[in-house]
Amino acid sequence: MRNILIIGAGKSTSSLIKYLKEKSTSEKLFLTIGDLSIENAQKFAGDHENTKAISLDIFKEEERKEAIKNADIVISMLPARFHIEVAKDCVEFGKNMVTASYVSKEMEALDEAVKDKGLVFMNEIGVDPGIDHMSAMQVIDKIRENGGKLLLFESFTGGLVAPESDTNLWNYKFTWNPRNVVVAGQGGAAEFMQEGQYKYIPYHRLFRRTEFLEVEGYGKFEGLANRNSLAYQSVYGLDSIKTLYRGTLRRVGFSKAWNMFVQLGMTDDTYFMQNSENMSYREFVNSFLPYSPTDSVELKMRYSLKIDQDDLMWEKLLELDIFNTEKKIGIKDATPAQALQKILEDKWTLAEDDKDMIVMYHKFGYELNGKKKQIDSTMVHIGEDQTYTAMAKTVGLPVAIATVKILNKEITTPGVLRPISKEVYEPILAELAENGIEFTEKEVEYLGYNKDNIVG
Repeated sequence: MRNILIIGAGKSTSSLIKYLKEKSTSEKLFLTIGDLSIENAQKFAGDHENTKAISLDIFKEEERKEAIKNADIVISMLPARFHIEVAKDCVEFGKNMVTASYVSKEMEALDEAVKDKGLVFMNEIGVDPGIDHMSAMQVIDKIRENGGKLLLFESFTGGLVAPESDTNLWNYKFTWNPRNVVVAGQGGAAEFMQEGQYKYIPYHRLFRRTEFLEVEGYGKFEGLANRNSLAYQSVYGLDSIKTLYRGTLRRVGFSKAWNMFVQLGMTDDTYFMQNSENMSYREFVNSFLPYSPTDSVELKMRYSLKIDQDDLMWEKLLELDIFNTEKKIGIKDATPAQALQKILEDKWTLAEDDKDMIVMYHKFGYELNGKKKQIDSTMVHIGEDQTYTAMAKTVGLPVAIATVKILNKEITTPGVLRPISKEVYEPILAELAENGIEFTEKEVEYLGYNKDNIVG
């Protein structure tokens, strides 16, 4: 049996573990699921004959090293900042490694040592990053092979609620880490390129600069810029491209409403609020509004945001019950972002029978034989239930498939890698399609490039 060590048994591991269990007999796999909570690990291990659960604290060096030493390959599903300790042990003991996280500077620094040992450290093999890389590179390589020159690349991904479970005015529920949603876009301006010009959107303007997209069968979405678009220029080999933009998808109207929180300062995560443990939702809101001996919190809020009582924005705020005097934040020394997250979790947590949805949209503009063309590529995947969510499936399946292919020496290029080579993306995308995760491509009119660069 080939031993696979899975470190971390969070929600996103459900489809990963299911796939590997199903392959365990034919592929001779034995899974060891390690988690700080043995109950979590046991829940996923079940009573499957080729699976066992262990308690694993990665900060206990001896315990961690022992588990890694006994594995043939290690899958780290830990928060990204904890991968590096596991990675160093994998180098020491000569073990291949797979993660769904972005390549950190610390991980990149291991590249030479990983290559020296002939190891494969596959990173960014989830959904975003992951499926976005693979699906984009497949089209980009195809365009290049046919003699085309890339002019434009835009890519958007959204973790959203499925249409049948979309039951609130915000058209949104938390389908992944709520904290990441609340603090999204902070820490620097969004940087990208449009028509050969560098563009920047500071955080306080981010949610008012959106792009509309239509996905056939699913309606209209809005895309807002990610911070790191330009980083993909070298990763994808797009050095001469004129437009490069990566973004996050939401339903139309979400960003305008979210901007209310940004403008009031409720998404700030840099300071702690006094007496937040006993603060009511209403008191939290009032904390960001001017003092008045006569005006109600509601009136001050509407005045500050310049919204009327019959405005849909106001209805969205009321729906969140943020003026409630009885509900408490209940978090000691909470930042505004943490307090806001608590309020939103009351209303945006998926119900037991709710389903989530992943939407991905790529635009490729290129020139071929003197003509400008465009390919739009879309993928929509809806989850089965609260265990096998679309998020868990699109994160976990690519990780699982890559793991088996590394074990079978179908992926052999050594180093700290992203899934951007044919050796990796072709077989994985083919297997994802067999599992219902596939892209629809169509040629559309190219509108995105102004040759004379007069405007833009």
